Amino acid sequence: MKSRTAIIYIITVLFIFSAWYCLSGILGSSILPDPFAVFRRGFTEIMTGSFWVHVRASIFRLFTALFFAFILAVPAGLILGSNEKLDGIFAPLIYLGYPIPKVVLMPVIFVLFGLGDTGKIVLLTMIVFFQLLITTRDSARKIEKETTYSLMSLGGSSMDFFVHVVWPVSLPGIFTSLRIGVGTAVAVLFLVESIATDRGLGFYIIDSWGRADYPTMFVGIIALSMIGIVMYEIFDILERKFCRWKNL
Repeated sequence: MKSRTAIIYIITVLFIFSAWYCLSGILGSSILPDPFAVFRRGFTEIMTGSFWVHVRASIFRLFTALFFAFILAVPAGLILGSNEKLDGIFAPLIYLGYPIPKVVLMPVIFVLFGLGDTGKIVLLTMIVFFQLLITTRDSARKIEKETTYSLMSLGGSSMDFFVHVVWPVSLPGIFTSLRIGVGTAVAVLFLVESIATDRGLGFYIIDSWGRADYPTMFVGIIALSMIGIVMYEIFDILERKFCRWKNL
């Protein structure tokens, strides 16, 4: 299974770069540099300290936002999903808050929390928070009442209910939401790092674009994409490790 997945990845990457190379030949390297030119520039860039300053800044913002979103949204989702009364109280707030594009709140957040890392992390956290909250709550809702009654009849406590029932049932949905949230967070990260900052891959890409340095711009695009891909795969591996019962 793993070898098949690896082969699919290799074929996909080869297809993408072949299409990229052909399109570069059609449009011209001045508009779309070919992948070999980008790779050469990439090897040059990774040898410089300034490139890794941007990478570290982006990783720090992304990981911090995911961490805070997880510790805030997952417990709240588990509690709401397993408690109908509380869910009924907070459901209107969730339904009103989730559809609002959090990106439009960026000016307000930057005014309140500043243009530095704090403001950027708060915005990213808000976006991932609602995705995690709703997915976790909906996953916890799927637990049948008969399961709850069975556990209680065996002398299980409320903590046992959360640890042995709610948490395992909700975990696959949580990992799915994290994978989806990573893609959204990386896209928003590019946006927030292109405004009022001098660190981060978003700034790196916009700065290269402004100087018409397209090979360097694509190096930044690939680096930001790789961060998203690696984090996506990490969550996929963690799901296979902690949700082995799904394959039983």
